[in-house]
Amino acid sequence: MKAVDEAVVAINGLTARWAEQAEQTEQTGRGTVFSAAGVWPLLAFLADGASGAARAQLAEAVGLSAERAARAAHDCLVALGGLRGVDAALGLWSSRKVKVREEWTAGLPPHTHRKLTGWRRSDRKALDAWAAERTGGRIQHMPVELSRDAMLVLASALALETQWIRPFNTDLARPGSGPWQGRELAGLSRTTALLDRVGVADTPAGQVTDLTVVGTNGMDVHLLLGEEQMTAGQVLKAGVNILAGRHRLVPGSQLPRGEAGPGVHVAEVRTPYPERPKLYASTVAFDIVAEHDLMAHADLFGLGSASVRSAGHFPGISDSPLAIGSARQSVTAAFTDKGFKAAVVTAVEVAAGSARFPEKKYVKTEVYATFHRPFGFLAVHRASRLVLAAGWVTKPSPYLEVKDEW
Repeated sequence: MKAVDEAVVAINGLTARWAEQAEQTEQTGRGTVFSAAGVWPLLAFLADGASGAARAQLAEAVGLSAERAARAAHDCLVALGGLRGVDAALGLWSSRKVKVREEWTAGLPPHTHRKLTGWRRSDRKALDAWAAERTGGRIQHMPVELSRDAMLVLASALALETQWIRPFNTDLARPGSGPWQGRELAGLSRTTALLDRVGVADTPAGQVTDLTVVGTNGMDVHLLLGEEQMTAGQVLKAGVNILAGRHRLVPGSQLPRGEAGPGVHVAEVRTPYPERPKLYASTVAFDIVAEHDLMAHADLFGLGSASVRSAGHFPGISDSPLAIGSARQSVTAAFTDKGFKAAVVTAVEVAAGSARFPEKKYVKTEVYATFHRPFGFLAVHRASRLVLAAGWVTKPSPYLEVKDEW
């Protein structure tokens, strides 16, 4: 569908811009994970009901005209919900003090509208239960303030899971250099004859290595390692541009001998018998939890004008004057030997406005790809190339704390 294709381009663009913003506020220094796919539908539905400067800013953040945003968001949520390994949901809760326009709710997925009771403890319990149910318990609380003047809560939940086609071997990793030097980490390694699972791209900021880890249900995770001087935002933005074909990726089978890219070494090894080429991939397990205050990047998400309480900004949603009160996202992501899991809940609160060997006659190619210093990752739906989650790993799992939760 055209609307879904437009949404993929818009969401991936927001992913790249968010990576740059997160870097500027040093969120990536401690490692992070975020999901533009979780926030984008909310912005699109808000744009549909907004007016004036708020409508223009939200449309710019969404990357589509406000008139087309709601349809694209609706179709995108339906498409996400139809993917194997992905659960997507939208929820709307409104106060009894505000009458929500039926014309606006008609554009939302069915059965999403519920009422707030006005009792804060009861409403909080219901919102938290929804978040936990929609993410399989990985996120226990709705990331919303739920202030006394909350008129609406608009939330999305996204849960994704894939298992690797071929699991990794687990071992002890002890990097010999870099920020993780000497630490005992939960190492993951495996060998494949498919050299093109790894590639190297030249980008304006430097070279980036992209290792694709293939899942069983049409979902892949791309591990991204840049040159040492590159920042998290530069590496993640490069990863999005590689997906879009804006940076040419030289596949492993065509890489030059020697140091071919960040963390990549290519060698020709003489063997006594004909052997297939080998890619040796080494990385680390990680489990990241992150919280994001979207209002800290109000301009990025088009929420600046819409948060001014002195006026109402959403006449398409209600006759009551409404303004954005808070907007937050909670995210988790875990990468193990068996697969990848992530969960995202994003909520916007709308408040009232105001031995001896034979002769070696053969040569085989060996490619070594090692991710033993901070790197980025993108969880991607393979067919559409939609980035479902993105992050930066600075704190890999310690070796002794590896747990099998699969």
